[in-house]
Amino acid sequence: MSKTKVEYLSPADHRDLYSGLIRLHVLHHAAHEPIFGLGMAEELARHGYRISPGTLYPLLHGLEKRGLLRSSEIQNGKSRRKVYRATAAGRKALQAATGKVRELFRELIEGR
Repeated sequence: MSKTKVEYLSPADHRDLYSGLIRLHVLHHAAHEPIFGLGMAEELARHGYRISPGTLYPLLHGLEKRGLLRSSEIQNGKSRRKVYRATAAGRKALQAATGKVRELFRELIEGR
């Protein structure tokens, strides 16, 4: 029996499937505390998502452009750091997504 092309794909090749999960993960953390790019990249790496700055920062800017995050600059010693927080719209979107994730989790994991 021959293998299909999909069987040869690495997890990185399924990146498009994870992009929504990454956005939800970012939004989740930004709803609880201010986040910044490098810290978020490290958090995502702990969960197996390897994301480059060239991908992460446009993702953060996109969430901000959509009104889900708001950025501000804080003084960090002699340098300034851009931090992101979830907006009211971002928290509302996260709450709605949580229900959808629970429903999908039940189907995928619990077989319902």
